[in-house]
Amino acid sequence: MAQHTTKILSSGWEFNTVHSELMRHGLIPDPFKDTNELEVAWVAERTWCYRATFASPPKIEARGFTVDLVFEGLDTFATVTLNGKVILKSDNMFVEHRVSITNLLADKDENTLEITFDPAHNRGLELVKSHPEHDHIVHQTAVSRGPVRKAQYHWGWDWGPILLTCGPWKPVRLETYVCRIEEVRVDYEVCISNGSPTAVEATIRANVLGPAVQVEVDLFHAGEQVLSVRDCRGASDGTPWQYSSKLSIENPQLWWPRGYGPQHLYTLQFRAMASDGSTILAEERQTIGFRKAELIQDKDQFGQSFNFRINGVDIFSGGSCWIPADSFLPQTSPQCYRDWMQLLAEGNQNMVRVWGGGVYEPDAFYAACDELGILVWQDFMFACASYPTYPEFLASVENEARQNLRRLRHHPSIILWCGNNEDYQLIERYNLTYNFESDKDPKSWLTSTFPARYIYEHLLPSLAQSECPATIYHPGSPWGNGTSTTLKVDPTVGDIHQWDLWNGEARPWQLLPQMGGRFVSEFGMVAYPHADTVERFVTDPAERYAGSRTMDFHNKAVMHERRLLGYVGENFRTEWARDLRAFGHLTQVLQADALAGGYKSWRRHWGREGERRCGGVLVWQLNDCWPVVSWAVVDYYLVKKPAYYAIKRAMAPLAVGVARKFHDWTARPADELWKRNTGHVDHRKALTDIRFDVWVVSSKLETVKGKVVIRFVSVKTGQDVGARMEREVEVHPNSCTEVLTELKFDWEKAAVAEPEHFVIHTALWVDGVQTSSDVSWPDPIKYLDFPDRGVKVKYLSQGRVEVSAEKPVKGFVFAEKQGVTLSDNGFDLIPGDEPRLVQVEGSDGELSWTFVGL
Repeated sequence: MAQHTTKILSSGWEFNTVHSELMRHGLIPDPFKDTNELEVAWVAERTWCYRATFASPPKIEARGFTVDLVFEGLDTFATVTLNGKVILKSDNMFVEHRVSITNLLADKDENTLEITFDPAHNRGLELVKSHPEHDHIVHQTAVSRGPVRKAQYHWGWDWGPILLTCGPWKPVRLETYVCRIEEVRVDYEVCISNGSPTAVEATIRANVLGPAVQVEVDLFHAGEQVLSVRDCRGASDGTPWQYSSKLSIENPQLWWPRGYGPQHLYTLQFRAMASDGSTILAEERQTIGFRKAELIQDKDQFGQSFNFRINGVDIFSGGSCWIPADSFLPQTSPQCYRDWMQLLAEGNQNMVRVWGGGVYEPDAFYAACDELGILVWQDFMFACASYPTYPEFLASVENEARQNLRRLRHHPSIILWCGNNEDYQLIERYNLTYNFESDKDPKSWLTSTFPARYIYEHLLPSLAQSECPATIYHPGSPWGNGTSTTLKVDPTVGDIHQWDLWNGEARPWQLLPQMGGRFVSEFGMVAYPHADTVERFVTDPAERYAGSRTMDFHNKAVMHERRLLGYVGENFRTEWARDLRAFGHLTQVLQADALAGGYKSWRRHWGREGERRCGGVLVWQLNDCWPVVSWAVVDYYLVKKPAYYAIKRAMAPLAVGVARKFHDWTARPADELWKRNTGHVDHRKALTDIRFDVWVVSSKLETVKGKVVIRFVSVKTGQDVGARMEREVEVHPNSCTEVLTELKFDWEKAAVAEPEHFVIHTALWVDGVQTSSDVSWPDPIKYLDFPDRGVKVKYLSQGRVEVSAEKPVKGFVFAEKQGVTLSDNGFDLIPGDEPRLVQVEGSDGELSWTFVGL
């Protein structure tokens, strides 16, 4: 008998190349630079052919010898021929194909494999035309994407280019075997008593193709063997058979989200040996983790909760939404995925949402999440459209969903599968048929004007329950439990996408504390990347100004000129935006302030057990797929914007927060005609009627005793305006502890004769160490003066930099670039506070820096 062998067909290709290959050969310009995206549009209009030759495997004499070609992913409309014979036609980018070619190999040594790809846009239009029974409603992009099972962002999005790729985007393998393990499945239940795990009851199954063999099942933890099973199984005639056995693991080590416990992982090794035990015929390994995941949706005083409970512990989910890391997916290496998730972890984030307009990410992505303790909210690949449900489409979707559920179900990090992104929002916008309470017949949904309900509320949940019952299913994002009044933003139930910031009403970011919900799964603010990144995609120096043709081209957000200039103008003086770098800096400070305002106020709503007003916050978005001006908090080159650090501070295990009362002079409910949303403060009230709250949020599972220090520091002089306040605090575990509520500043006891602008600085001290701080500024910043701040940047040994100031400084930012790593950035400086210590790596000299009003 022979071993199972695999050969990746990664060389020897001859082809008419596409995008990255065309660039590599100098045949097209880099579409990520300048406006070159327009210059390469023709590529998507052509038919392309990939060709390779490979040698026939050795003629093994063993009975039952099989040769397969495995296509892990073909993008998207592909016809495959081997030695001139069609062996496969594919129309779904998200599925793997296995074709037996044992009887198709040429007598000669070399075989010719060809893959021809048709234009996805054209084929999509043909499908639209051939299914007039469906109203093909598609947001953001061309209608052709709706019936095509391809990464939807390839058609362009409000942060991404139109780059309709094609090609074998995942490896093509040649496999030879007499025995193959088709899949290994582990179903388990974690038994918890008095808050501690007592056992894991597991069932291990595997489908095996091949003769009777000796089965060896081993489970390892931290290099030590935990369980071992030996058995003889199989059919004498070599037909497929299924292995199944039940195992009990006593005193198991559980997998925990980051910050709540260790990420214990086990290795399951399944081997099919020759009957005499002398040869390994096939082997599969899986890294698994044991955890109990629940979605808590209990009725309470705020409506209905929405938070995750892992291993019996409520988890506040703070993190980011994830889009594909590149427009050309094969360019992203496994190490790059690891680097991205490492950034997430270092930023105190514990959840990532894989958005439904991209792809089911490669195993390296989820393995990194497993190891780093990052919870994964996984969308199925549907976004912003009314998808069809004709039989061929449903069959393709079922195959796609089943394959990816099976591929990914062993990852403990994946705790939720979600049916779609924003598809339910089309119901009310286009008055589609949706009777959640009265119509429970899935077959009737197929003939409605919103037939995709069948996919999200019948097909996908059935598959999820069948393939990975330990994982939670959620029909859509946002989703308000199906009632017609909760398909829109409803703060009382389900998850919400809060886009009345930037989009919609474009409300001031200072109103975010009142704009939350039970789980905010999207919100965001656009900002420029750092200047070094801008100069990489804008190659003409004459185009390096805000609002240039190239800069506008690299901002795909609808009405971005109005939105970004409006928000900057509301908050900052236009004279501060004197050039591209200065304007970019102001957008970064704006983004950091907005996201920090959302995270810290909604995390405050985490409250206590039984009062979880908000269960999580996910920013739109973590990353970019190309160099662009967008909502990302880390740019395409993995360079962090100041907002990244703002989230890091807001999501610290212990985080103190301060917020003053916001005076919104635009809100005039008695006279709606004159209600405005273009400015945001009544200056006189903001100066004289100062009321503020102070709180501490903890993700620690034990009580922490400390001290909160509150200071009032003049923006003009840097001197204290009022008496310093100290409060001893006992910070409750996994909760928000209120320190001060609606405290009014007493001007009669102030150290100044007349009211003046001051910042409120709060610091949390634990065991003599300042563990967290926060600052509340008067709004808007443009009403303040910033002369003579007395900023000092001192370079110490071993890459440490100390930053301090004599007067309050807003938005101090070091200019970052690829290859330079900072431990902190984008912070405010308050005289009398602890100096900021920043660890710098990768820089061979002093960094440039700026702050608001410099």
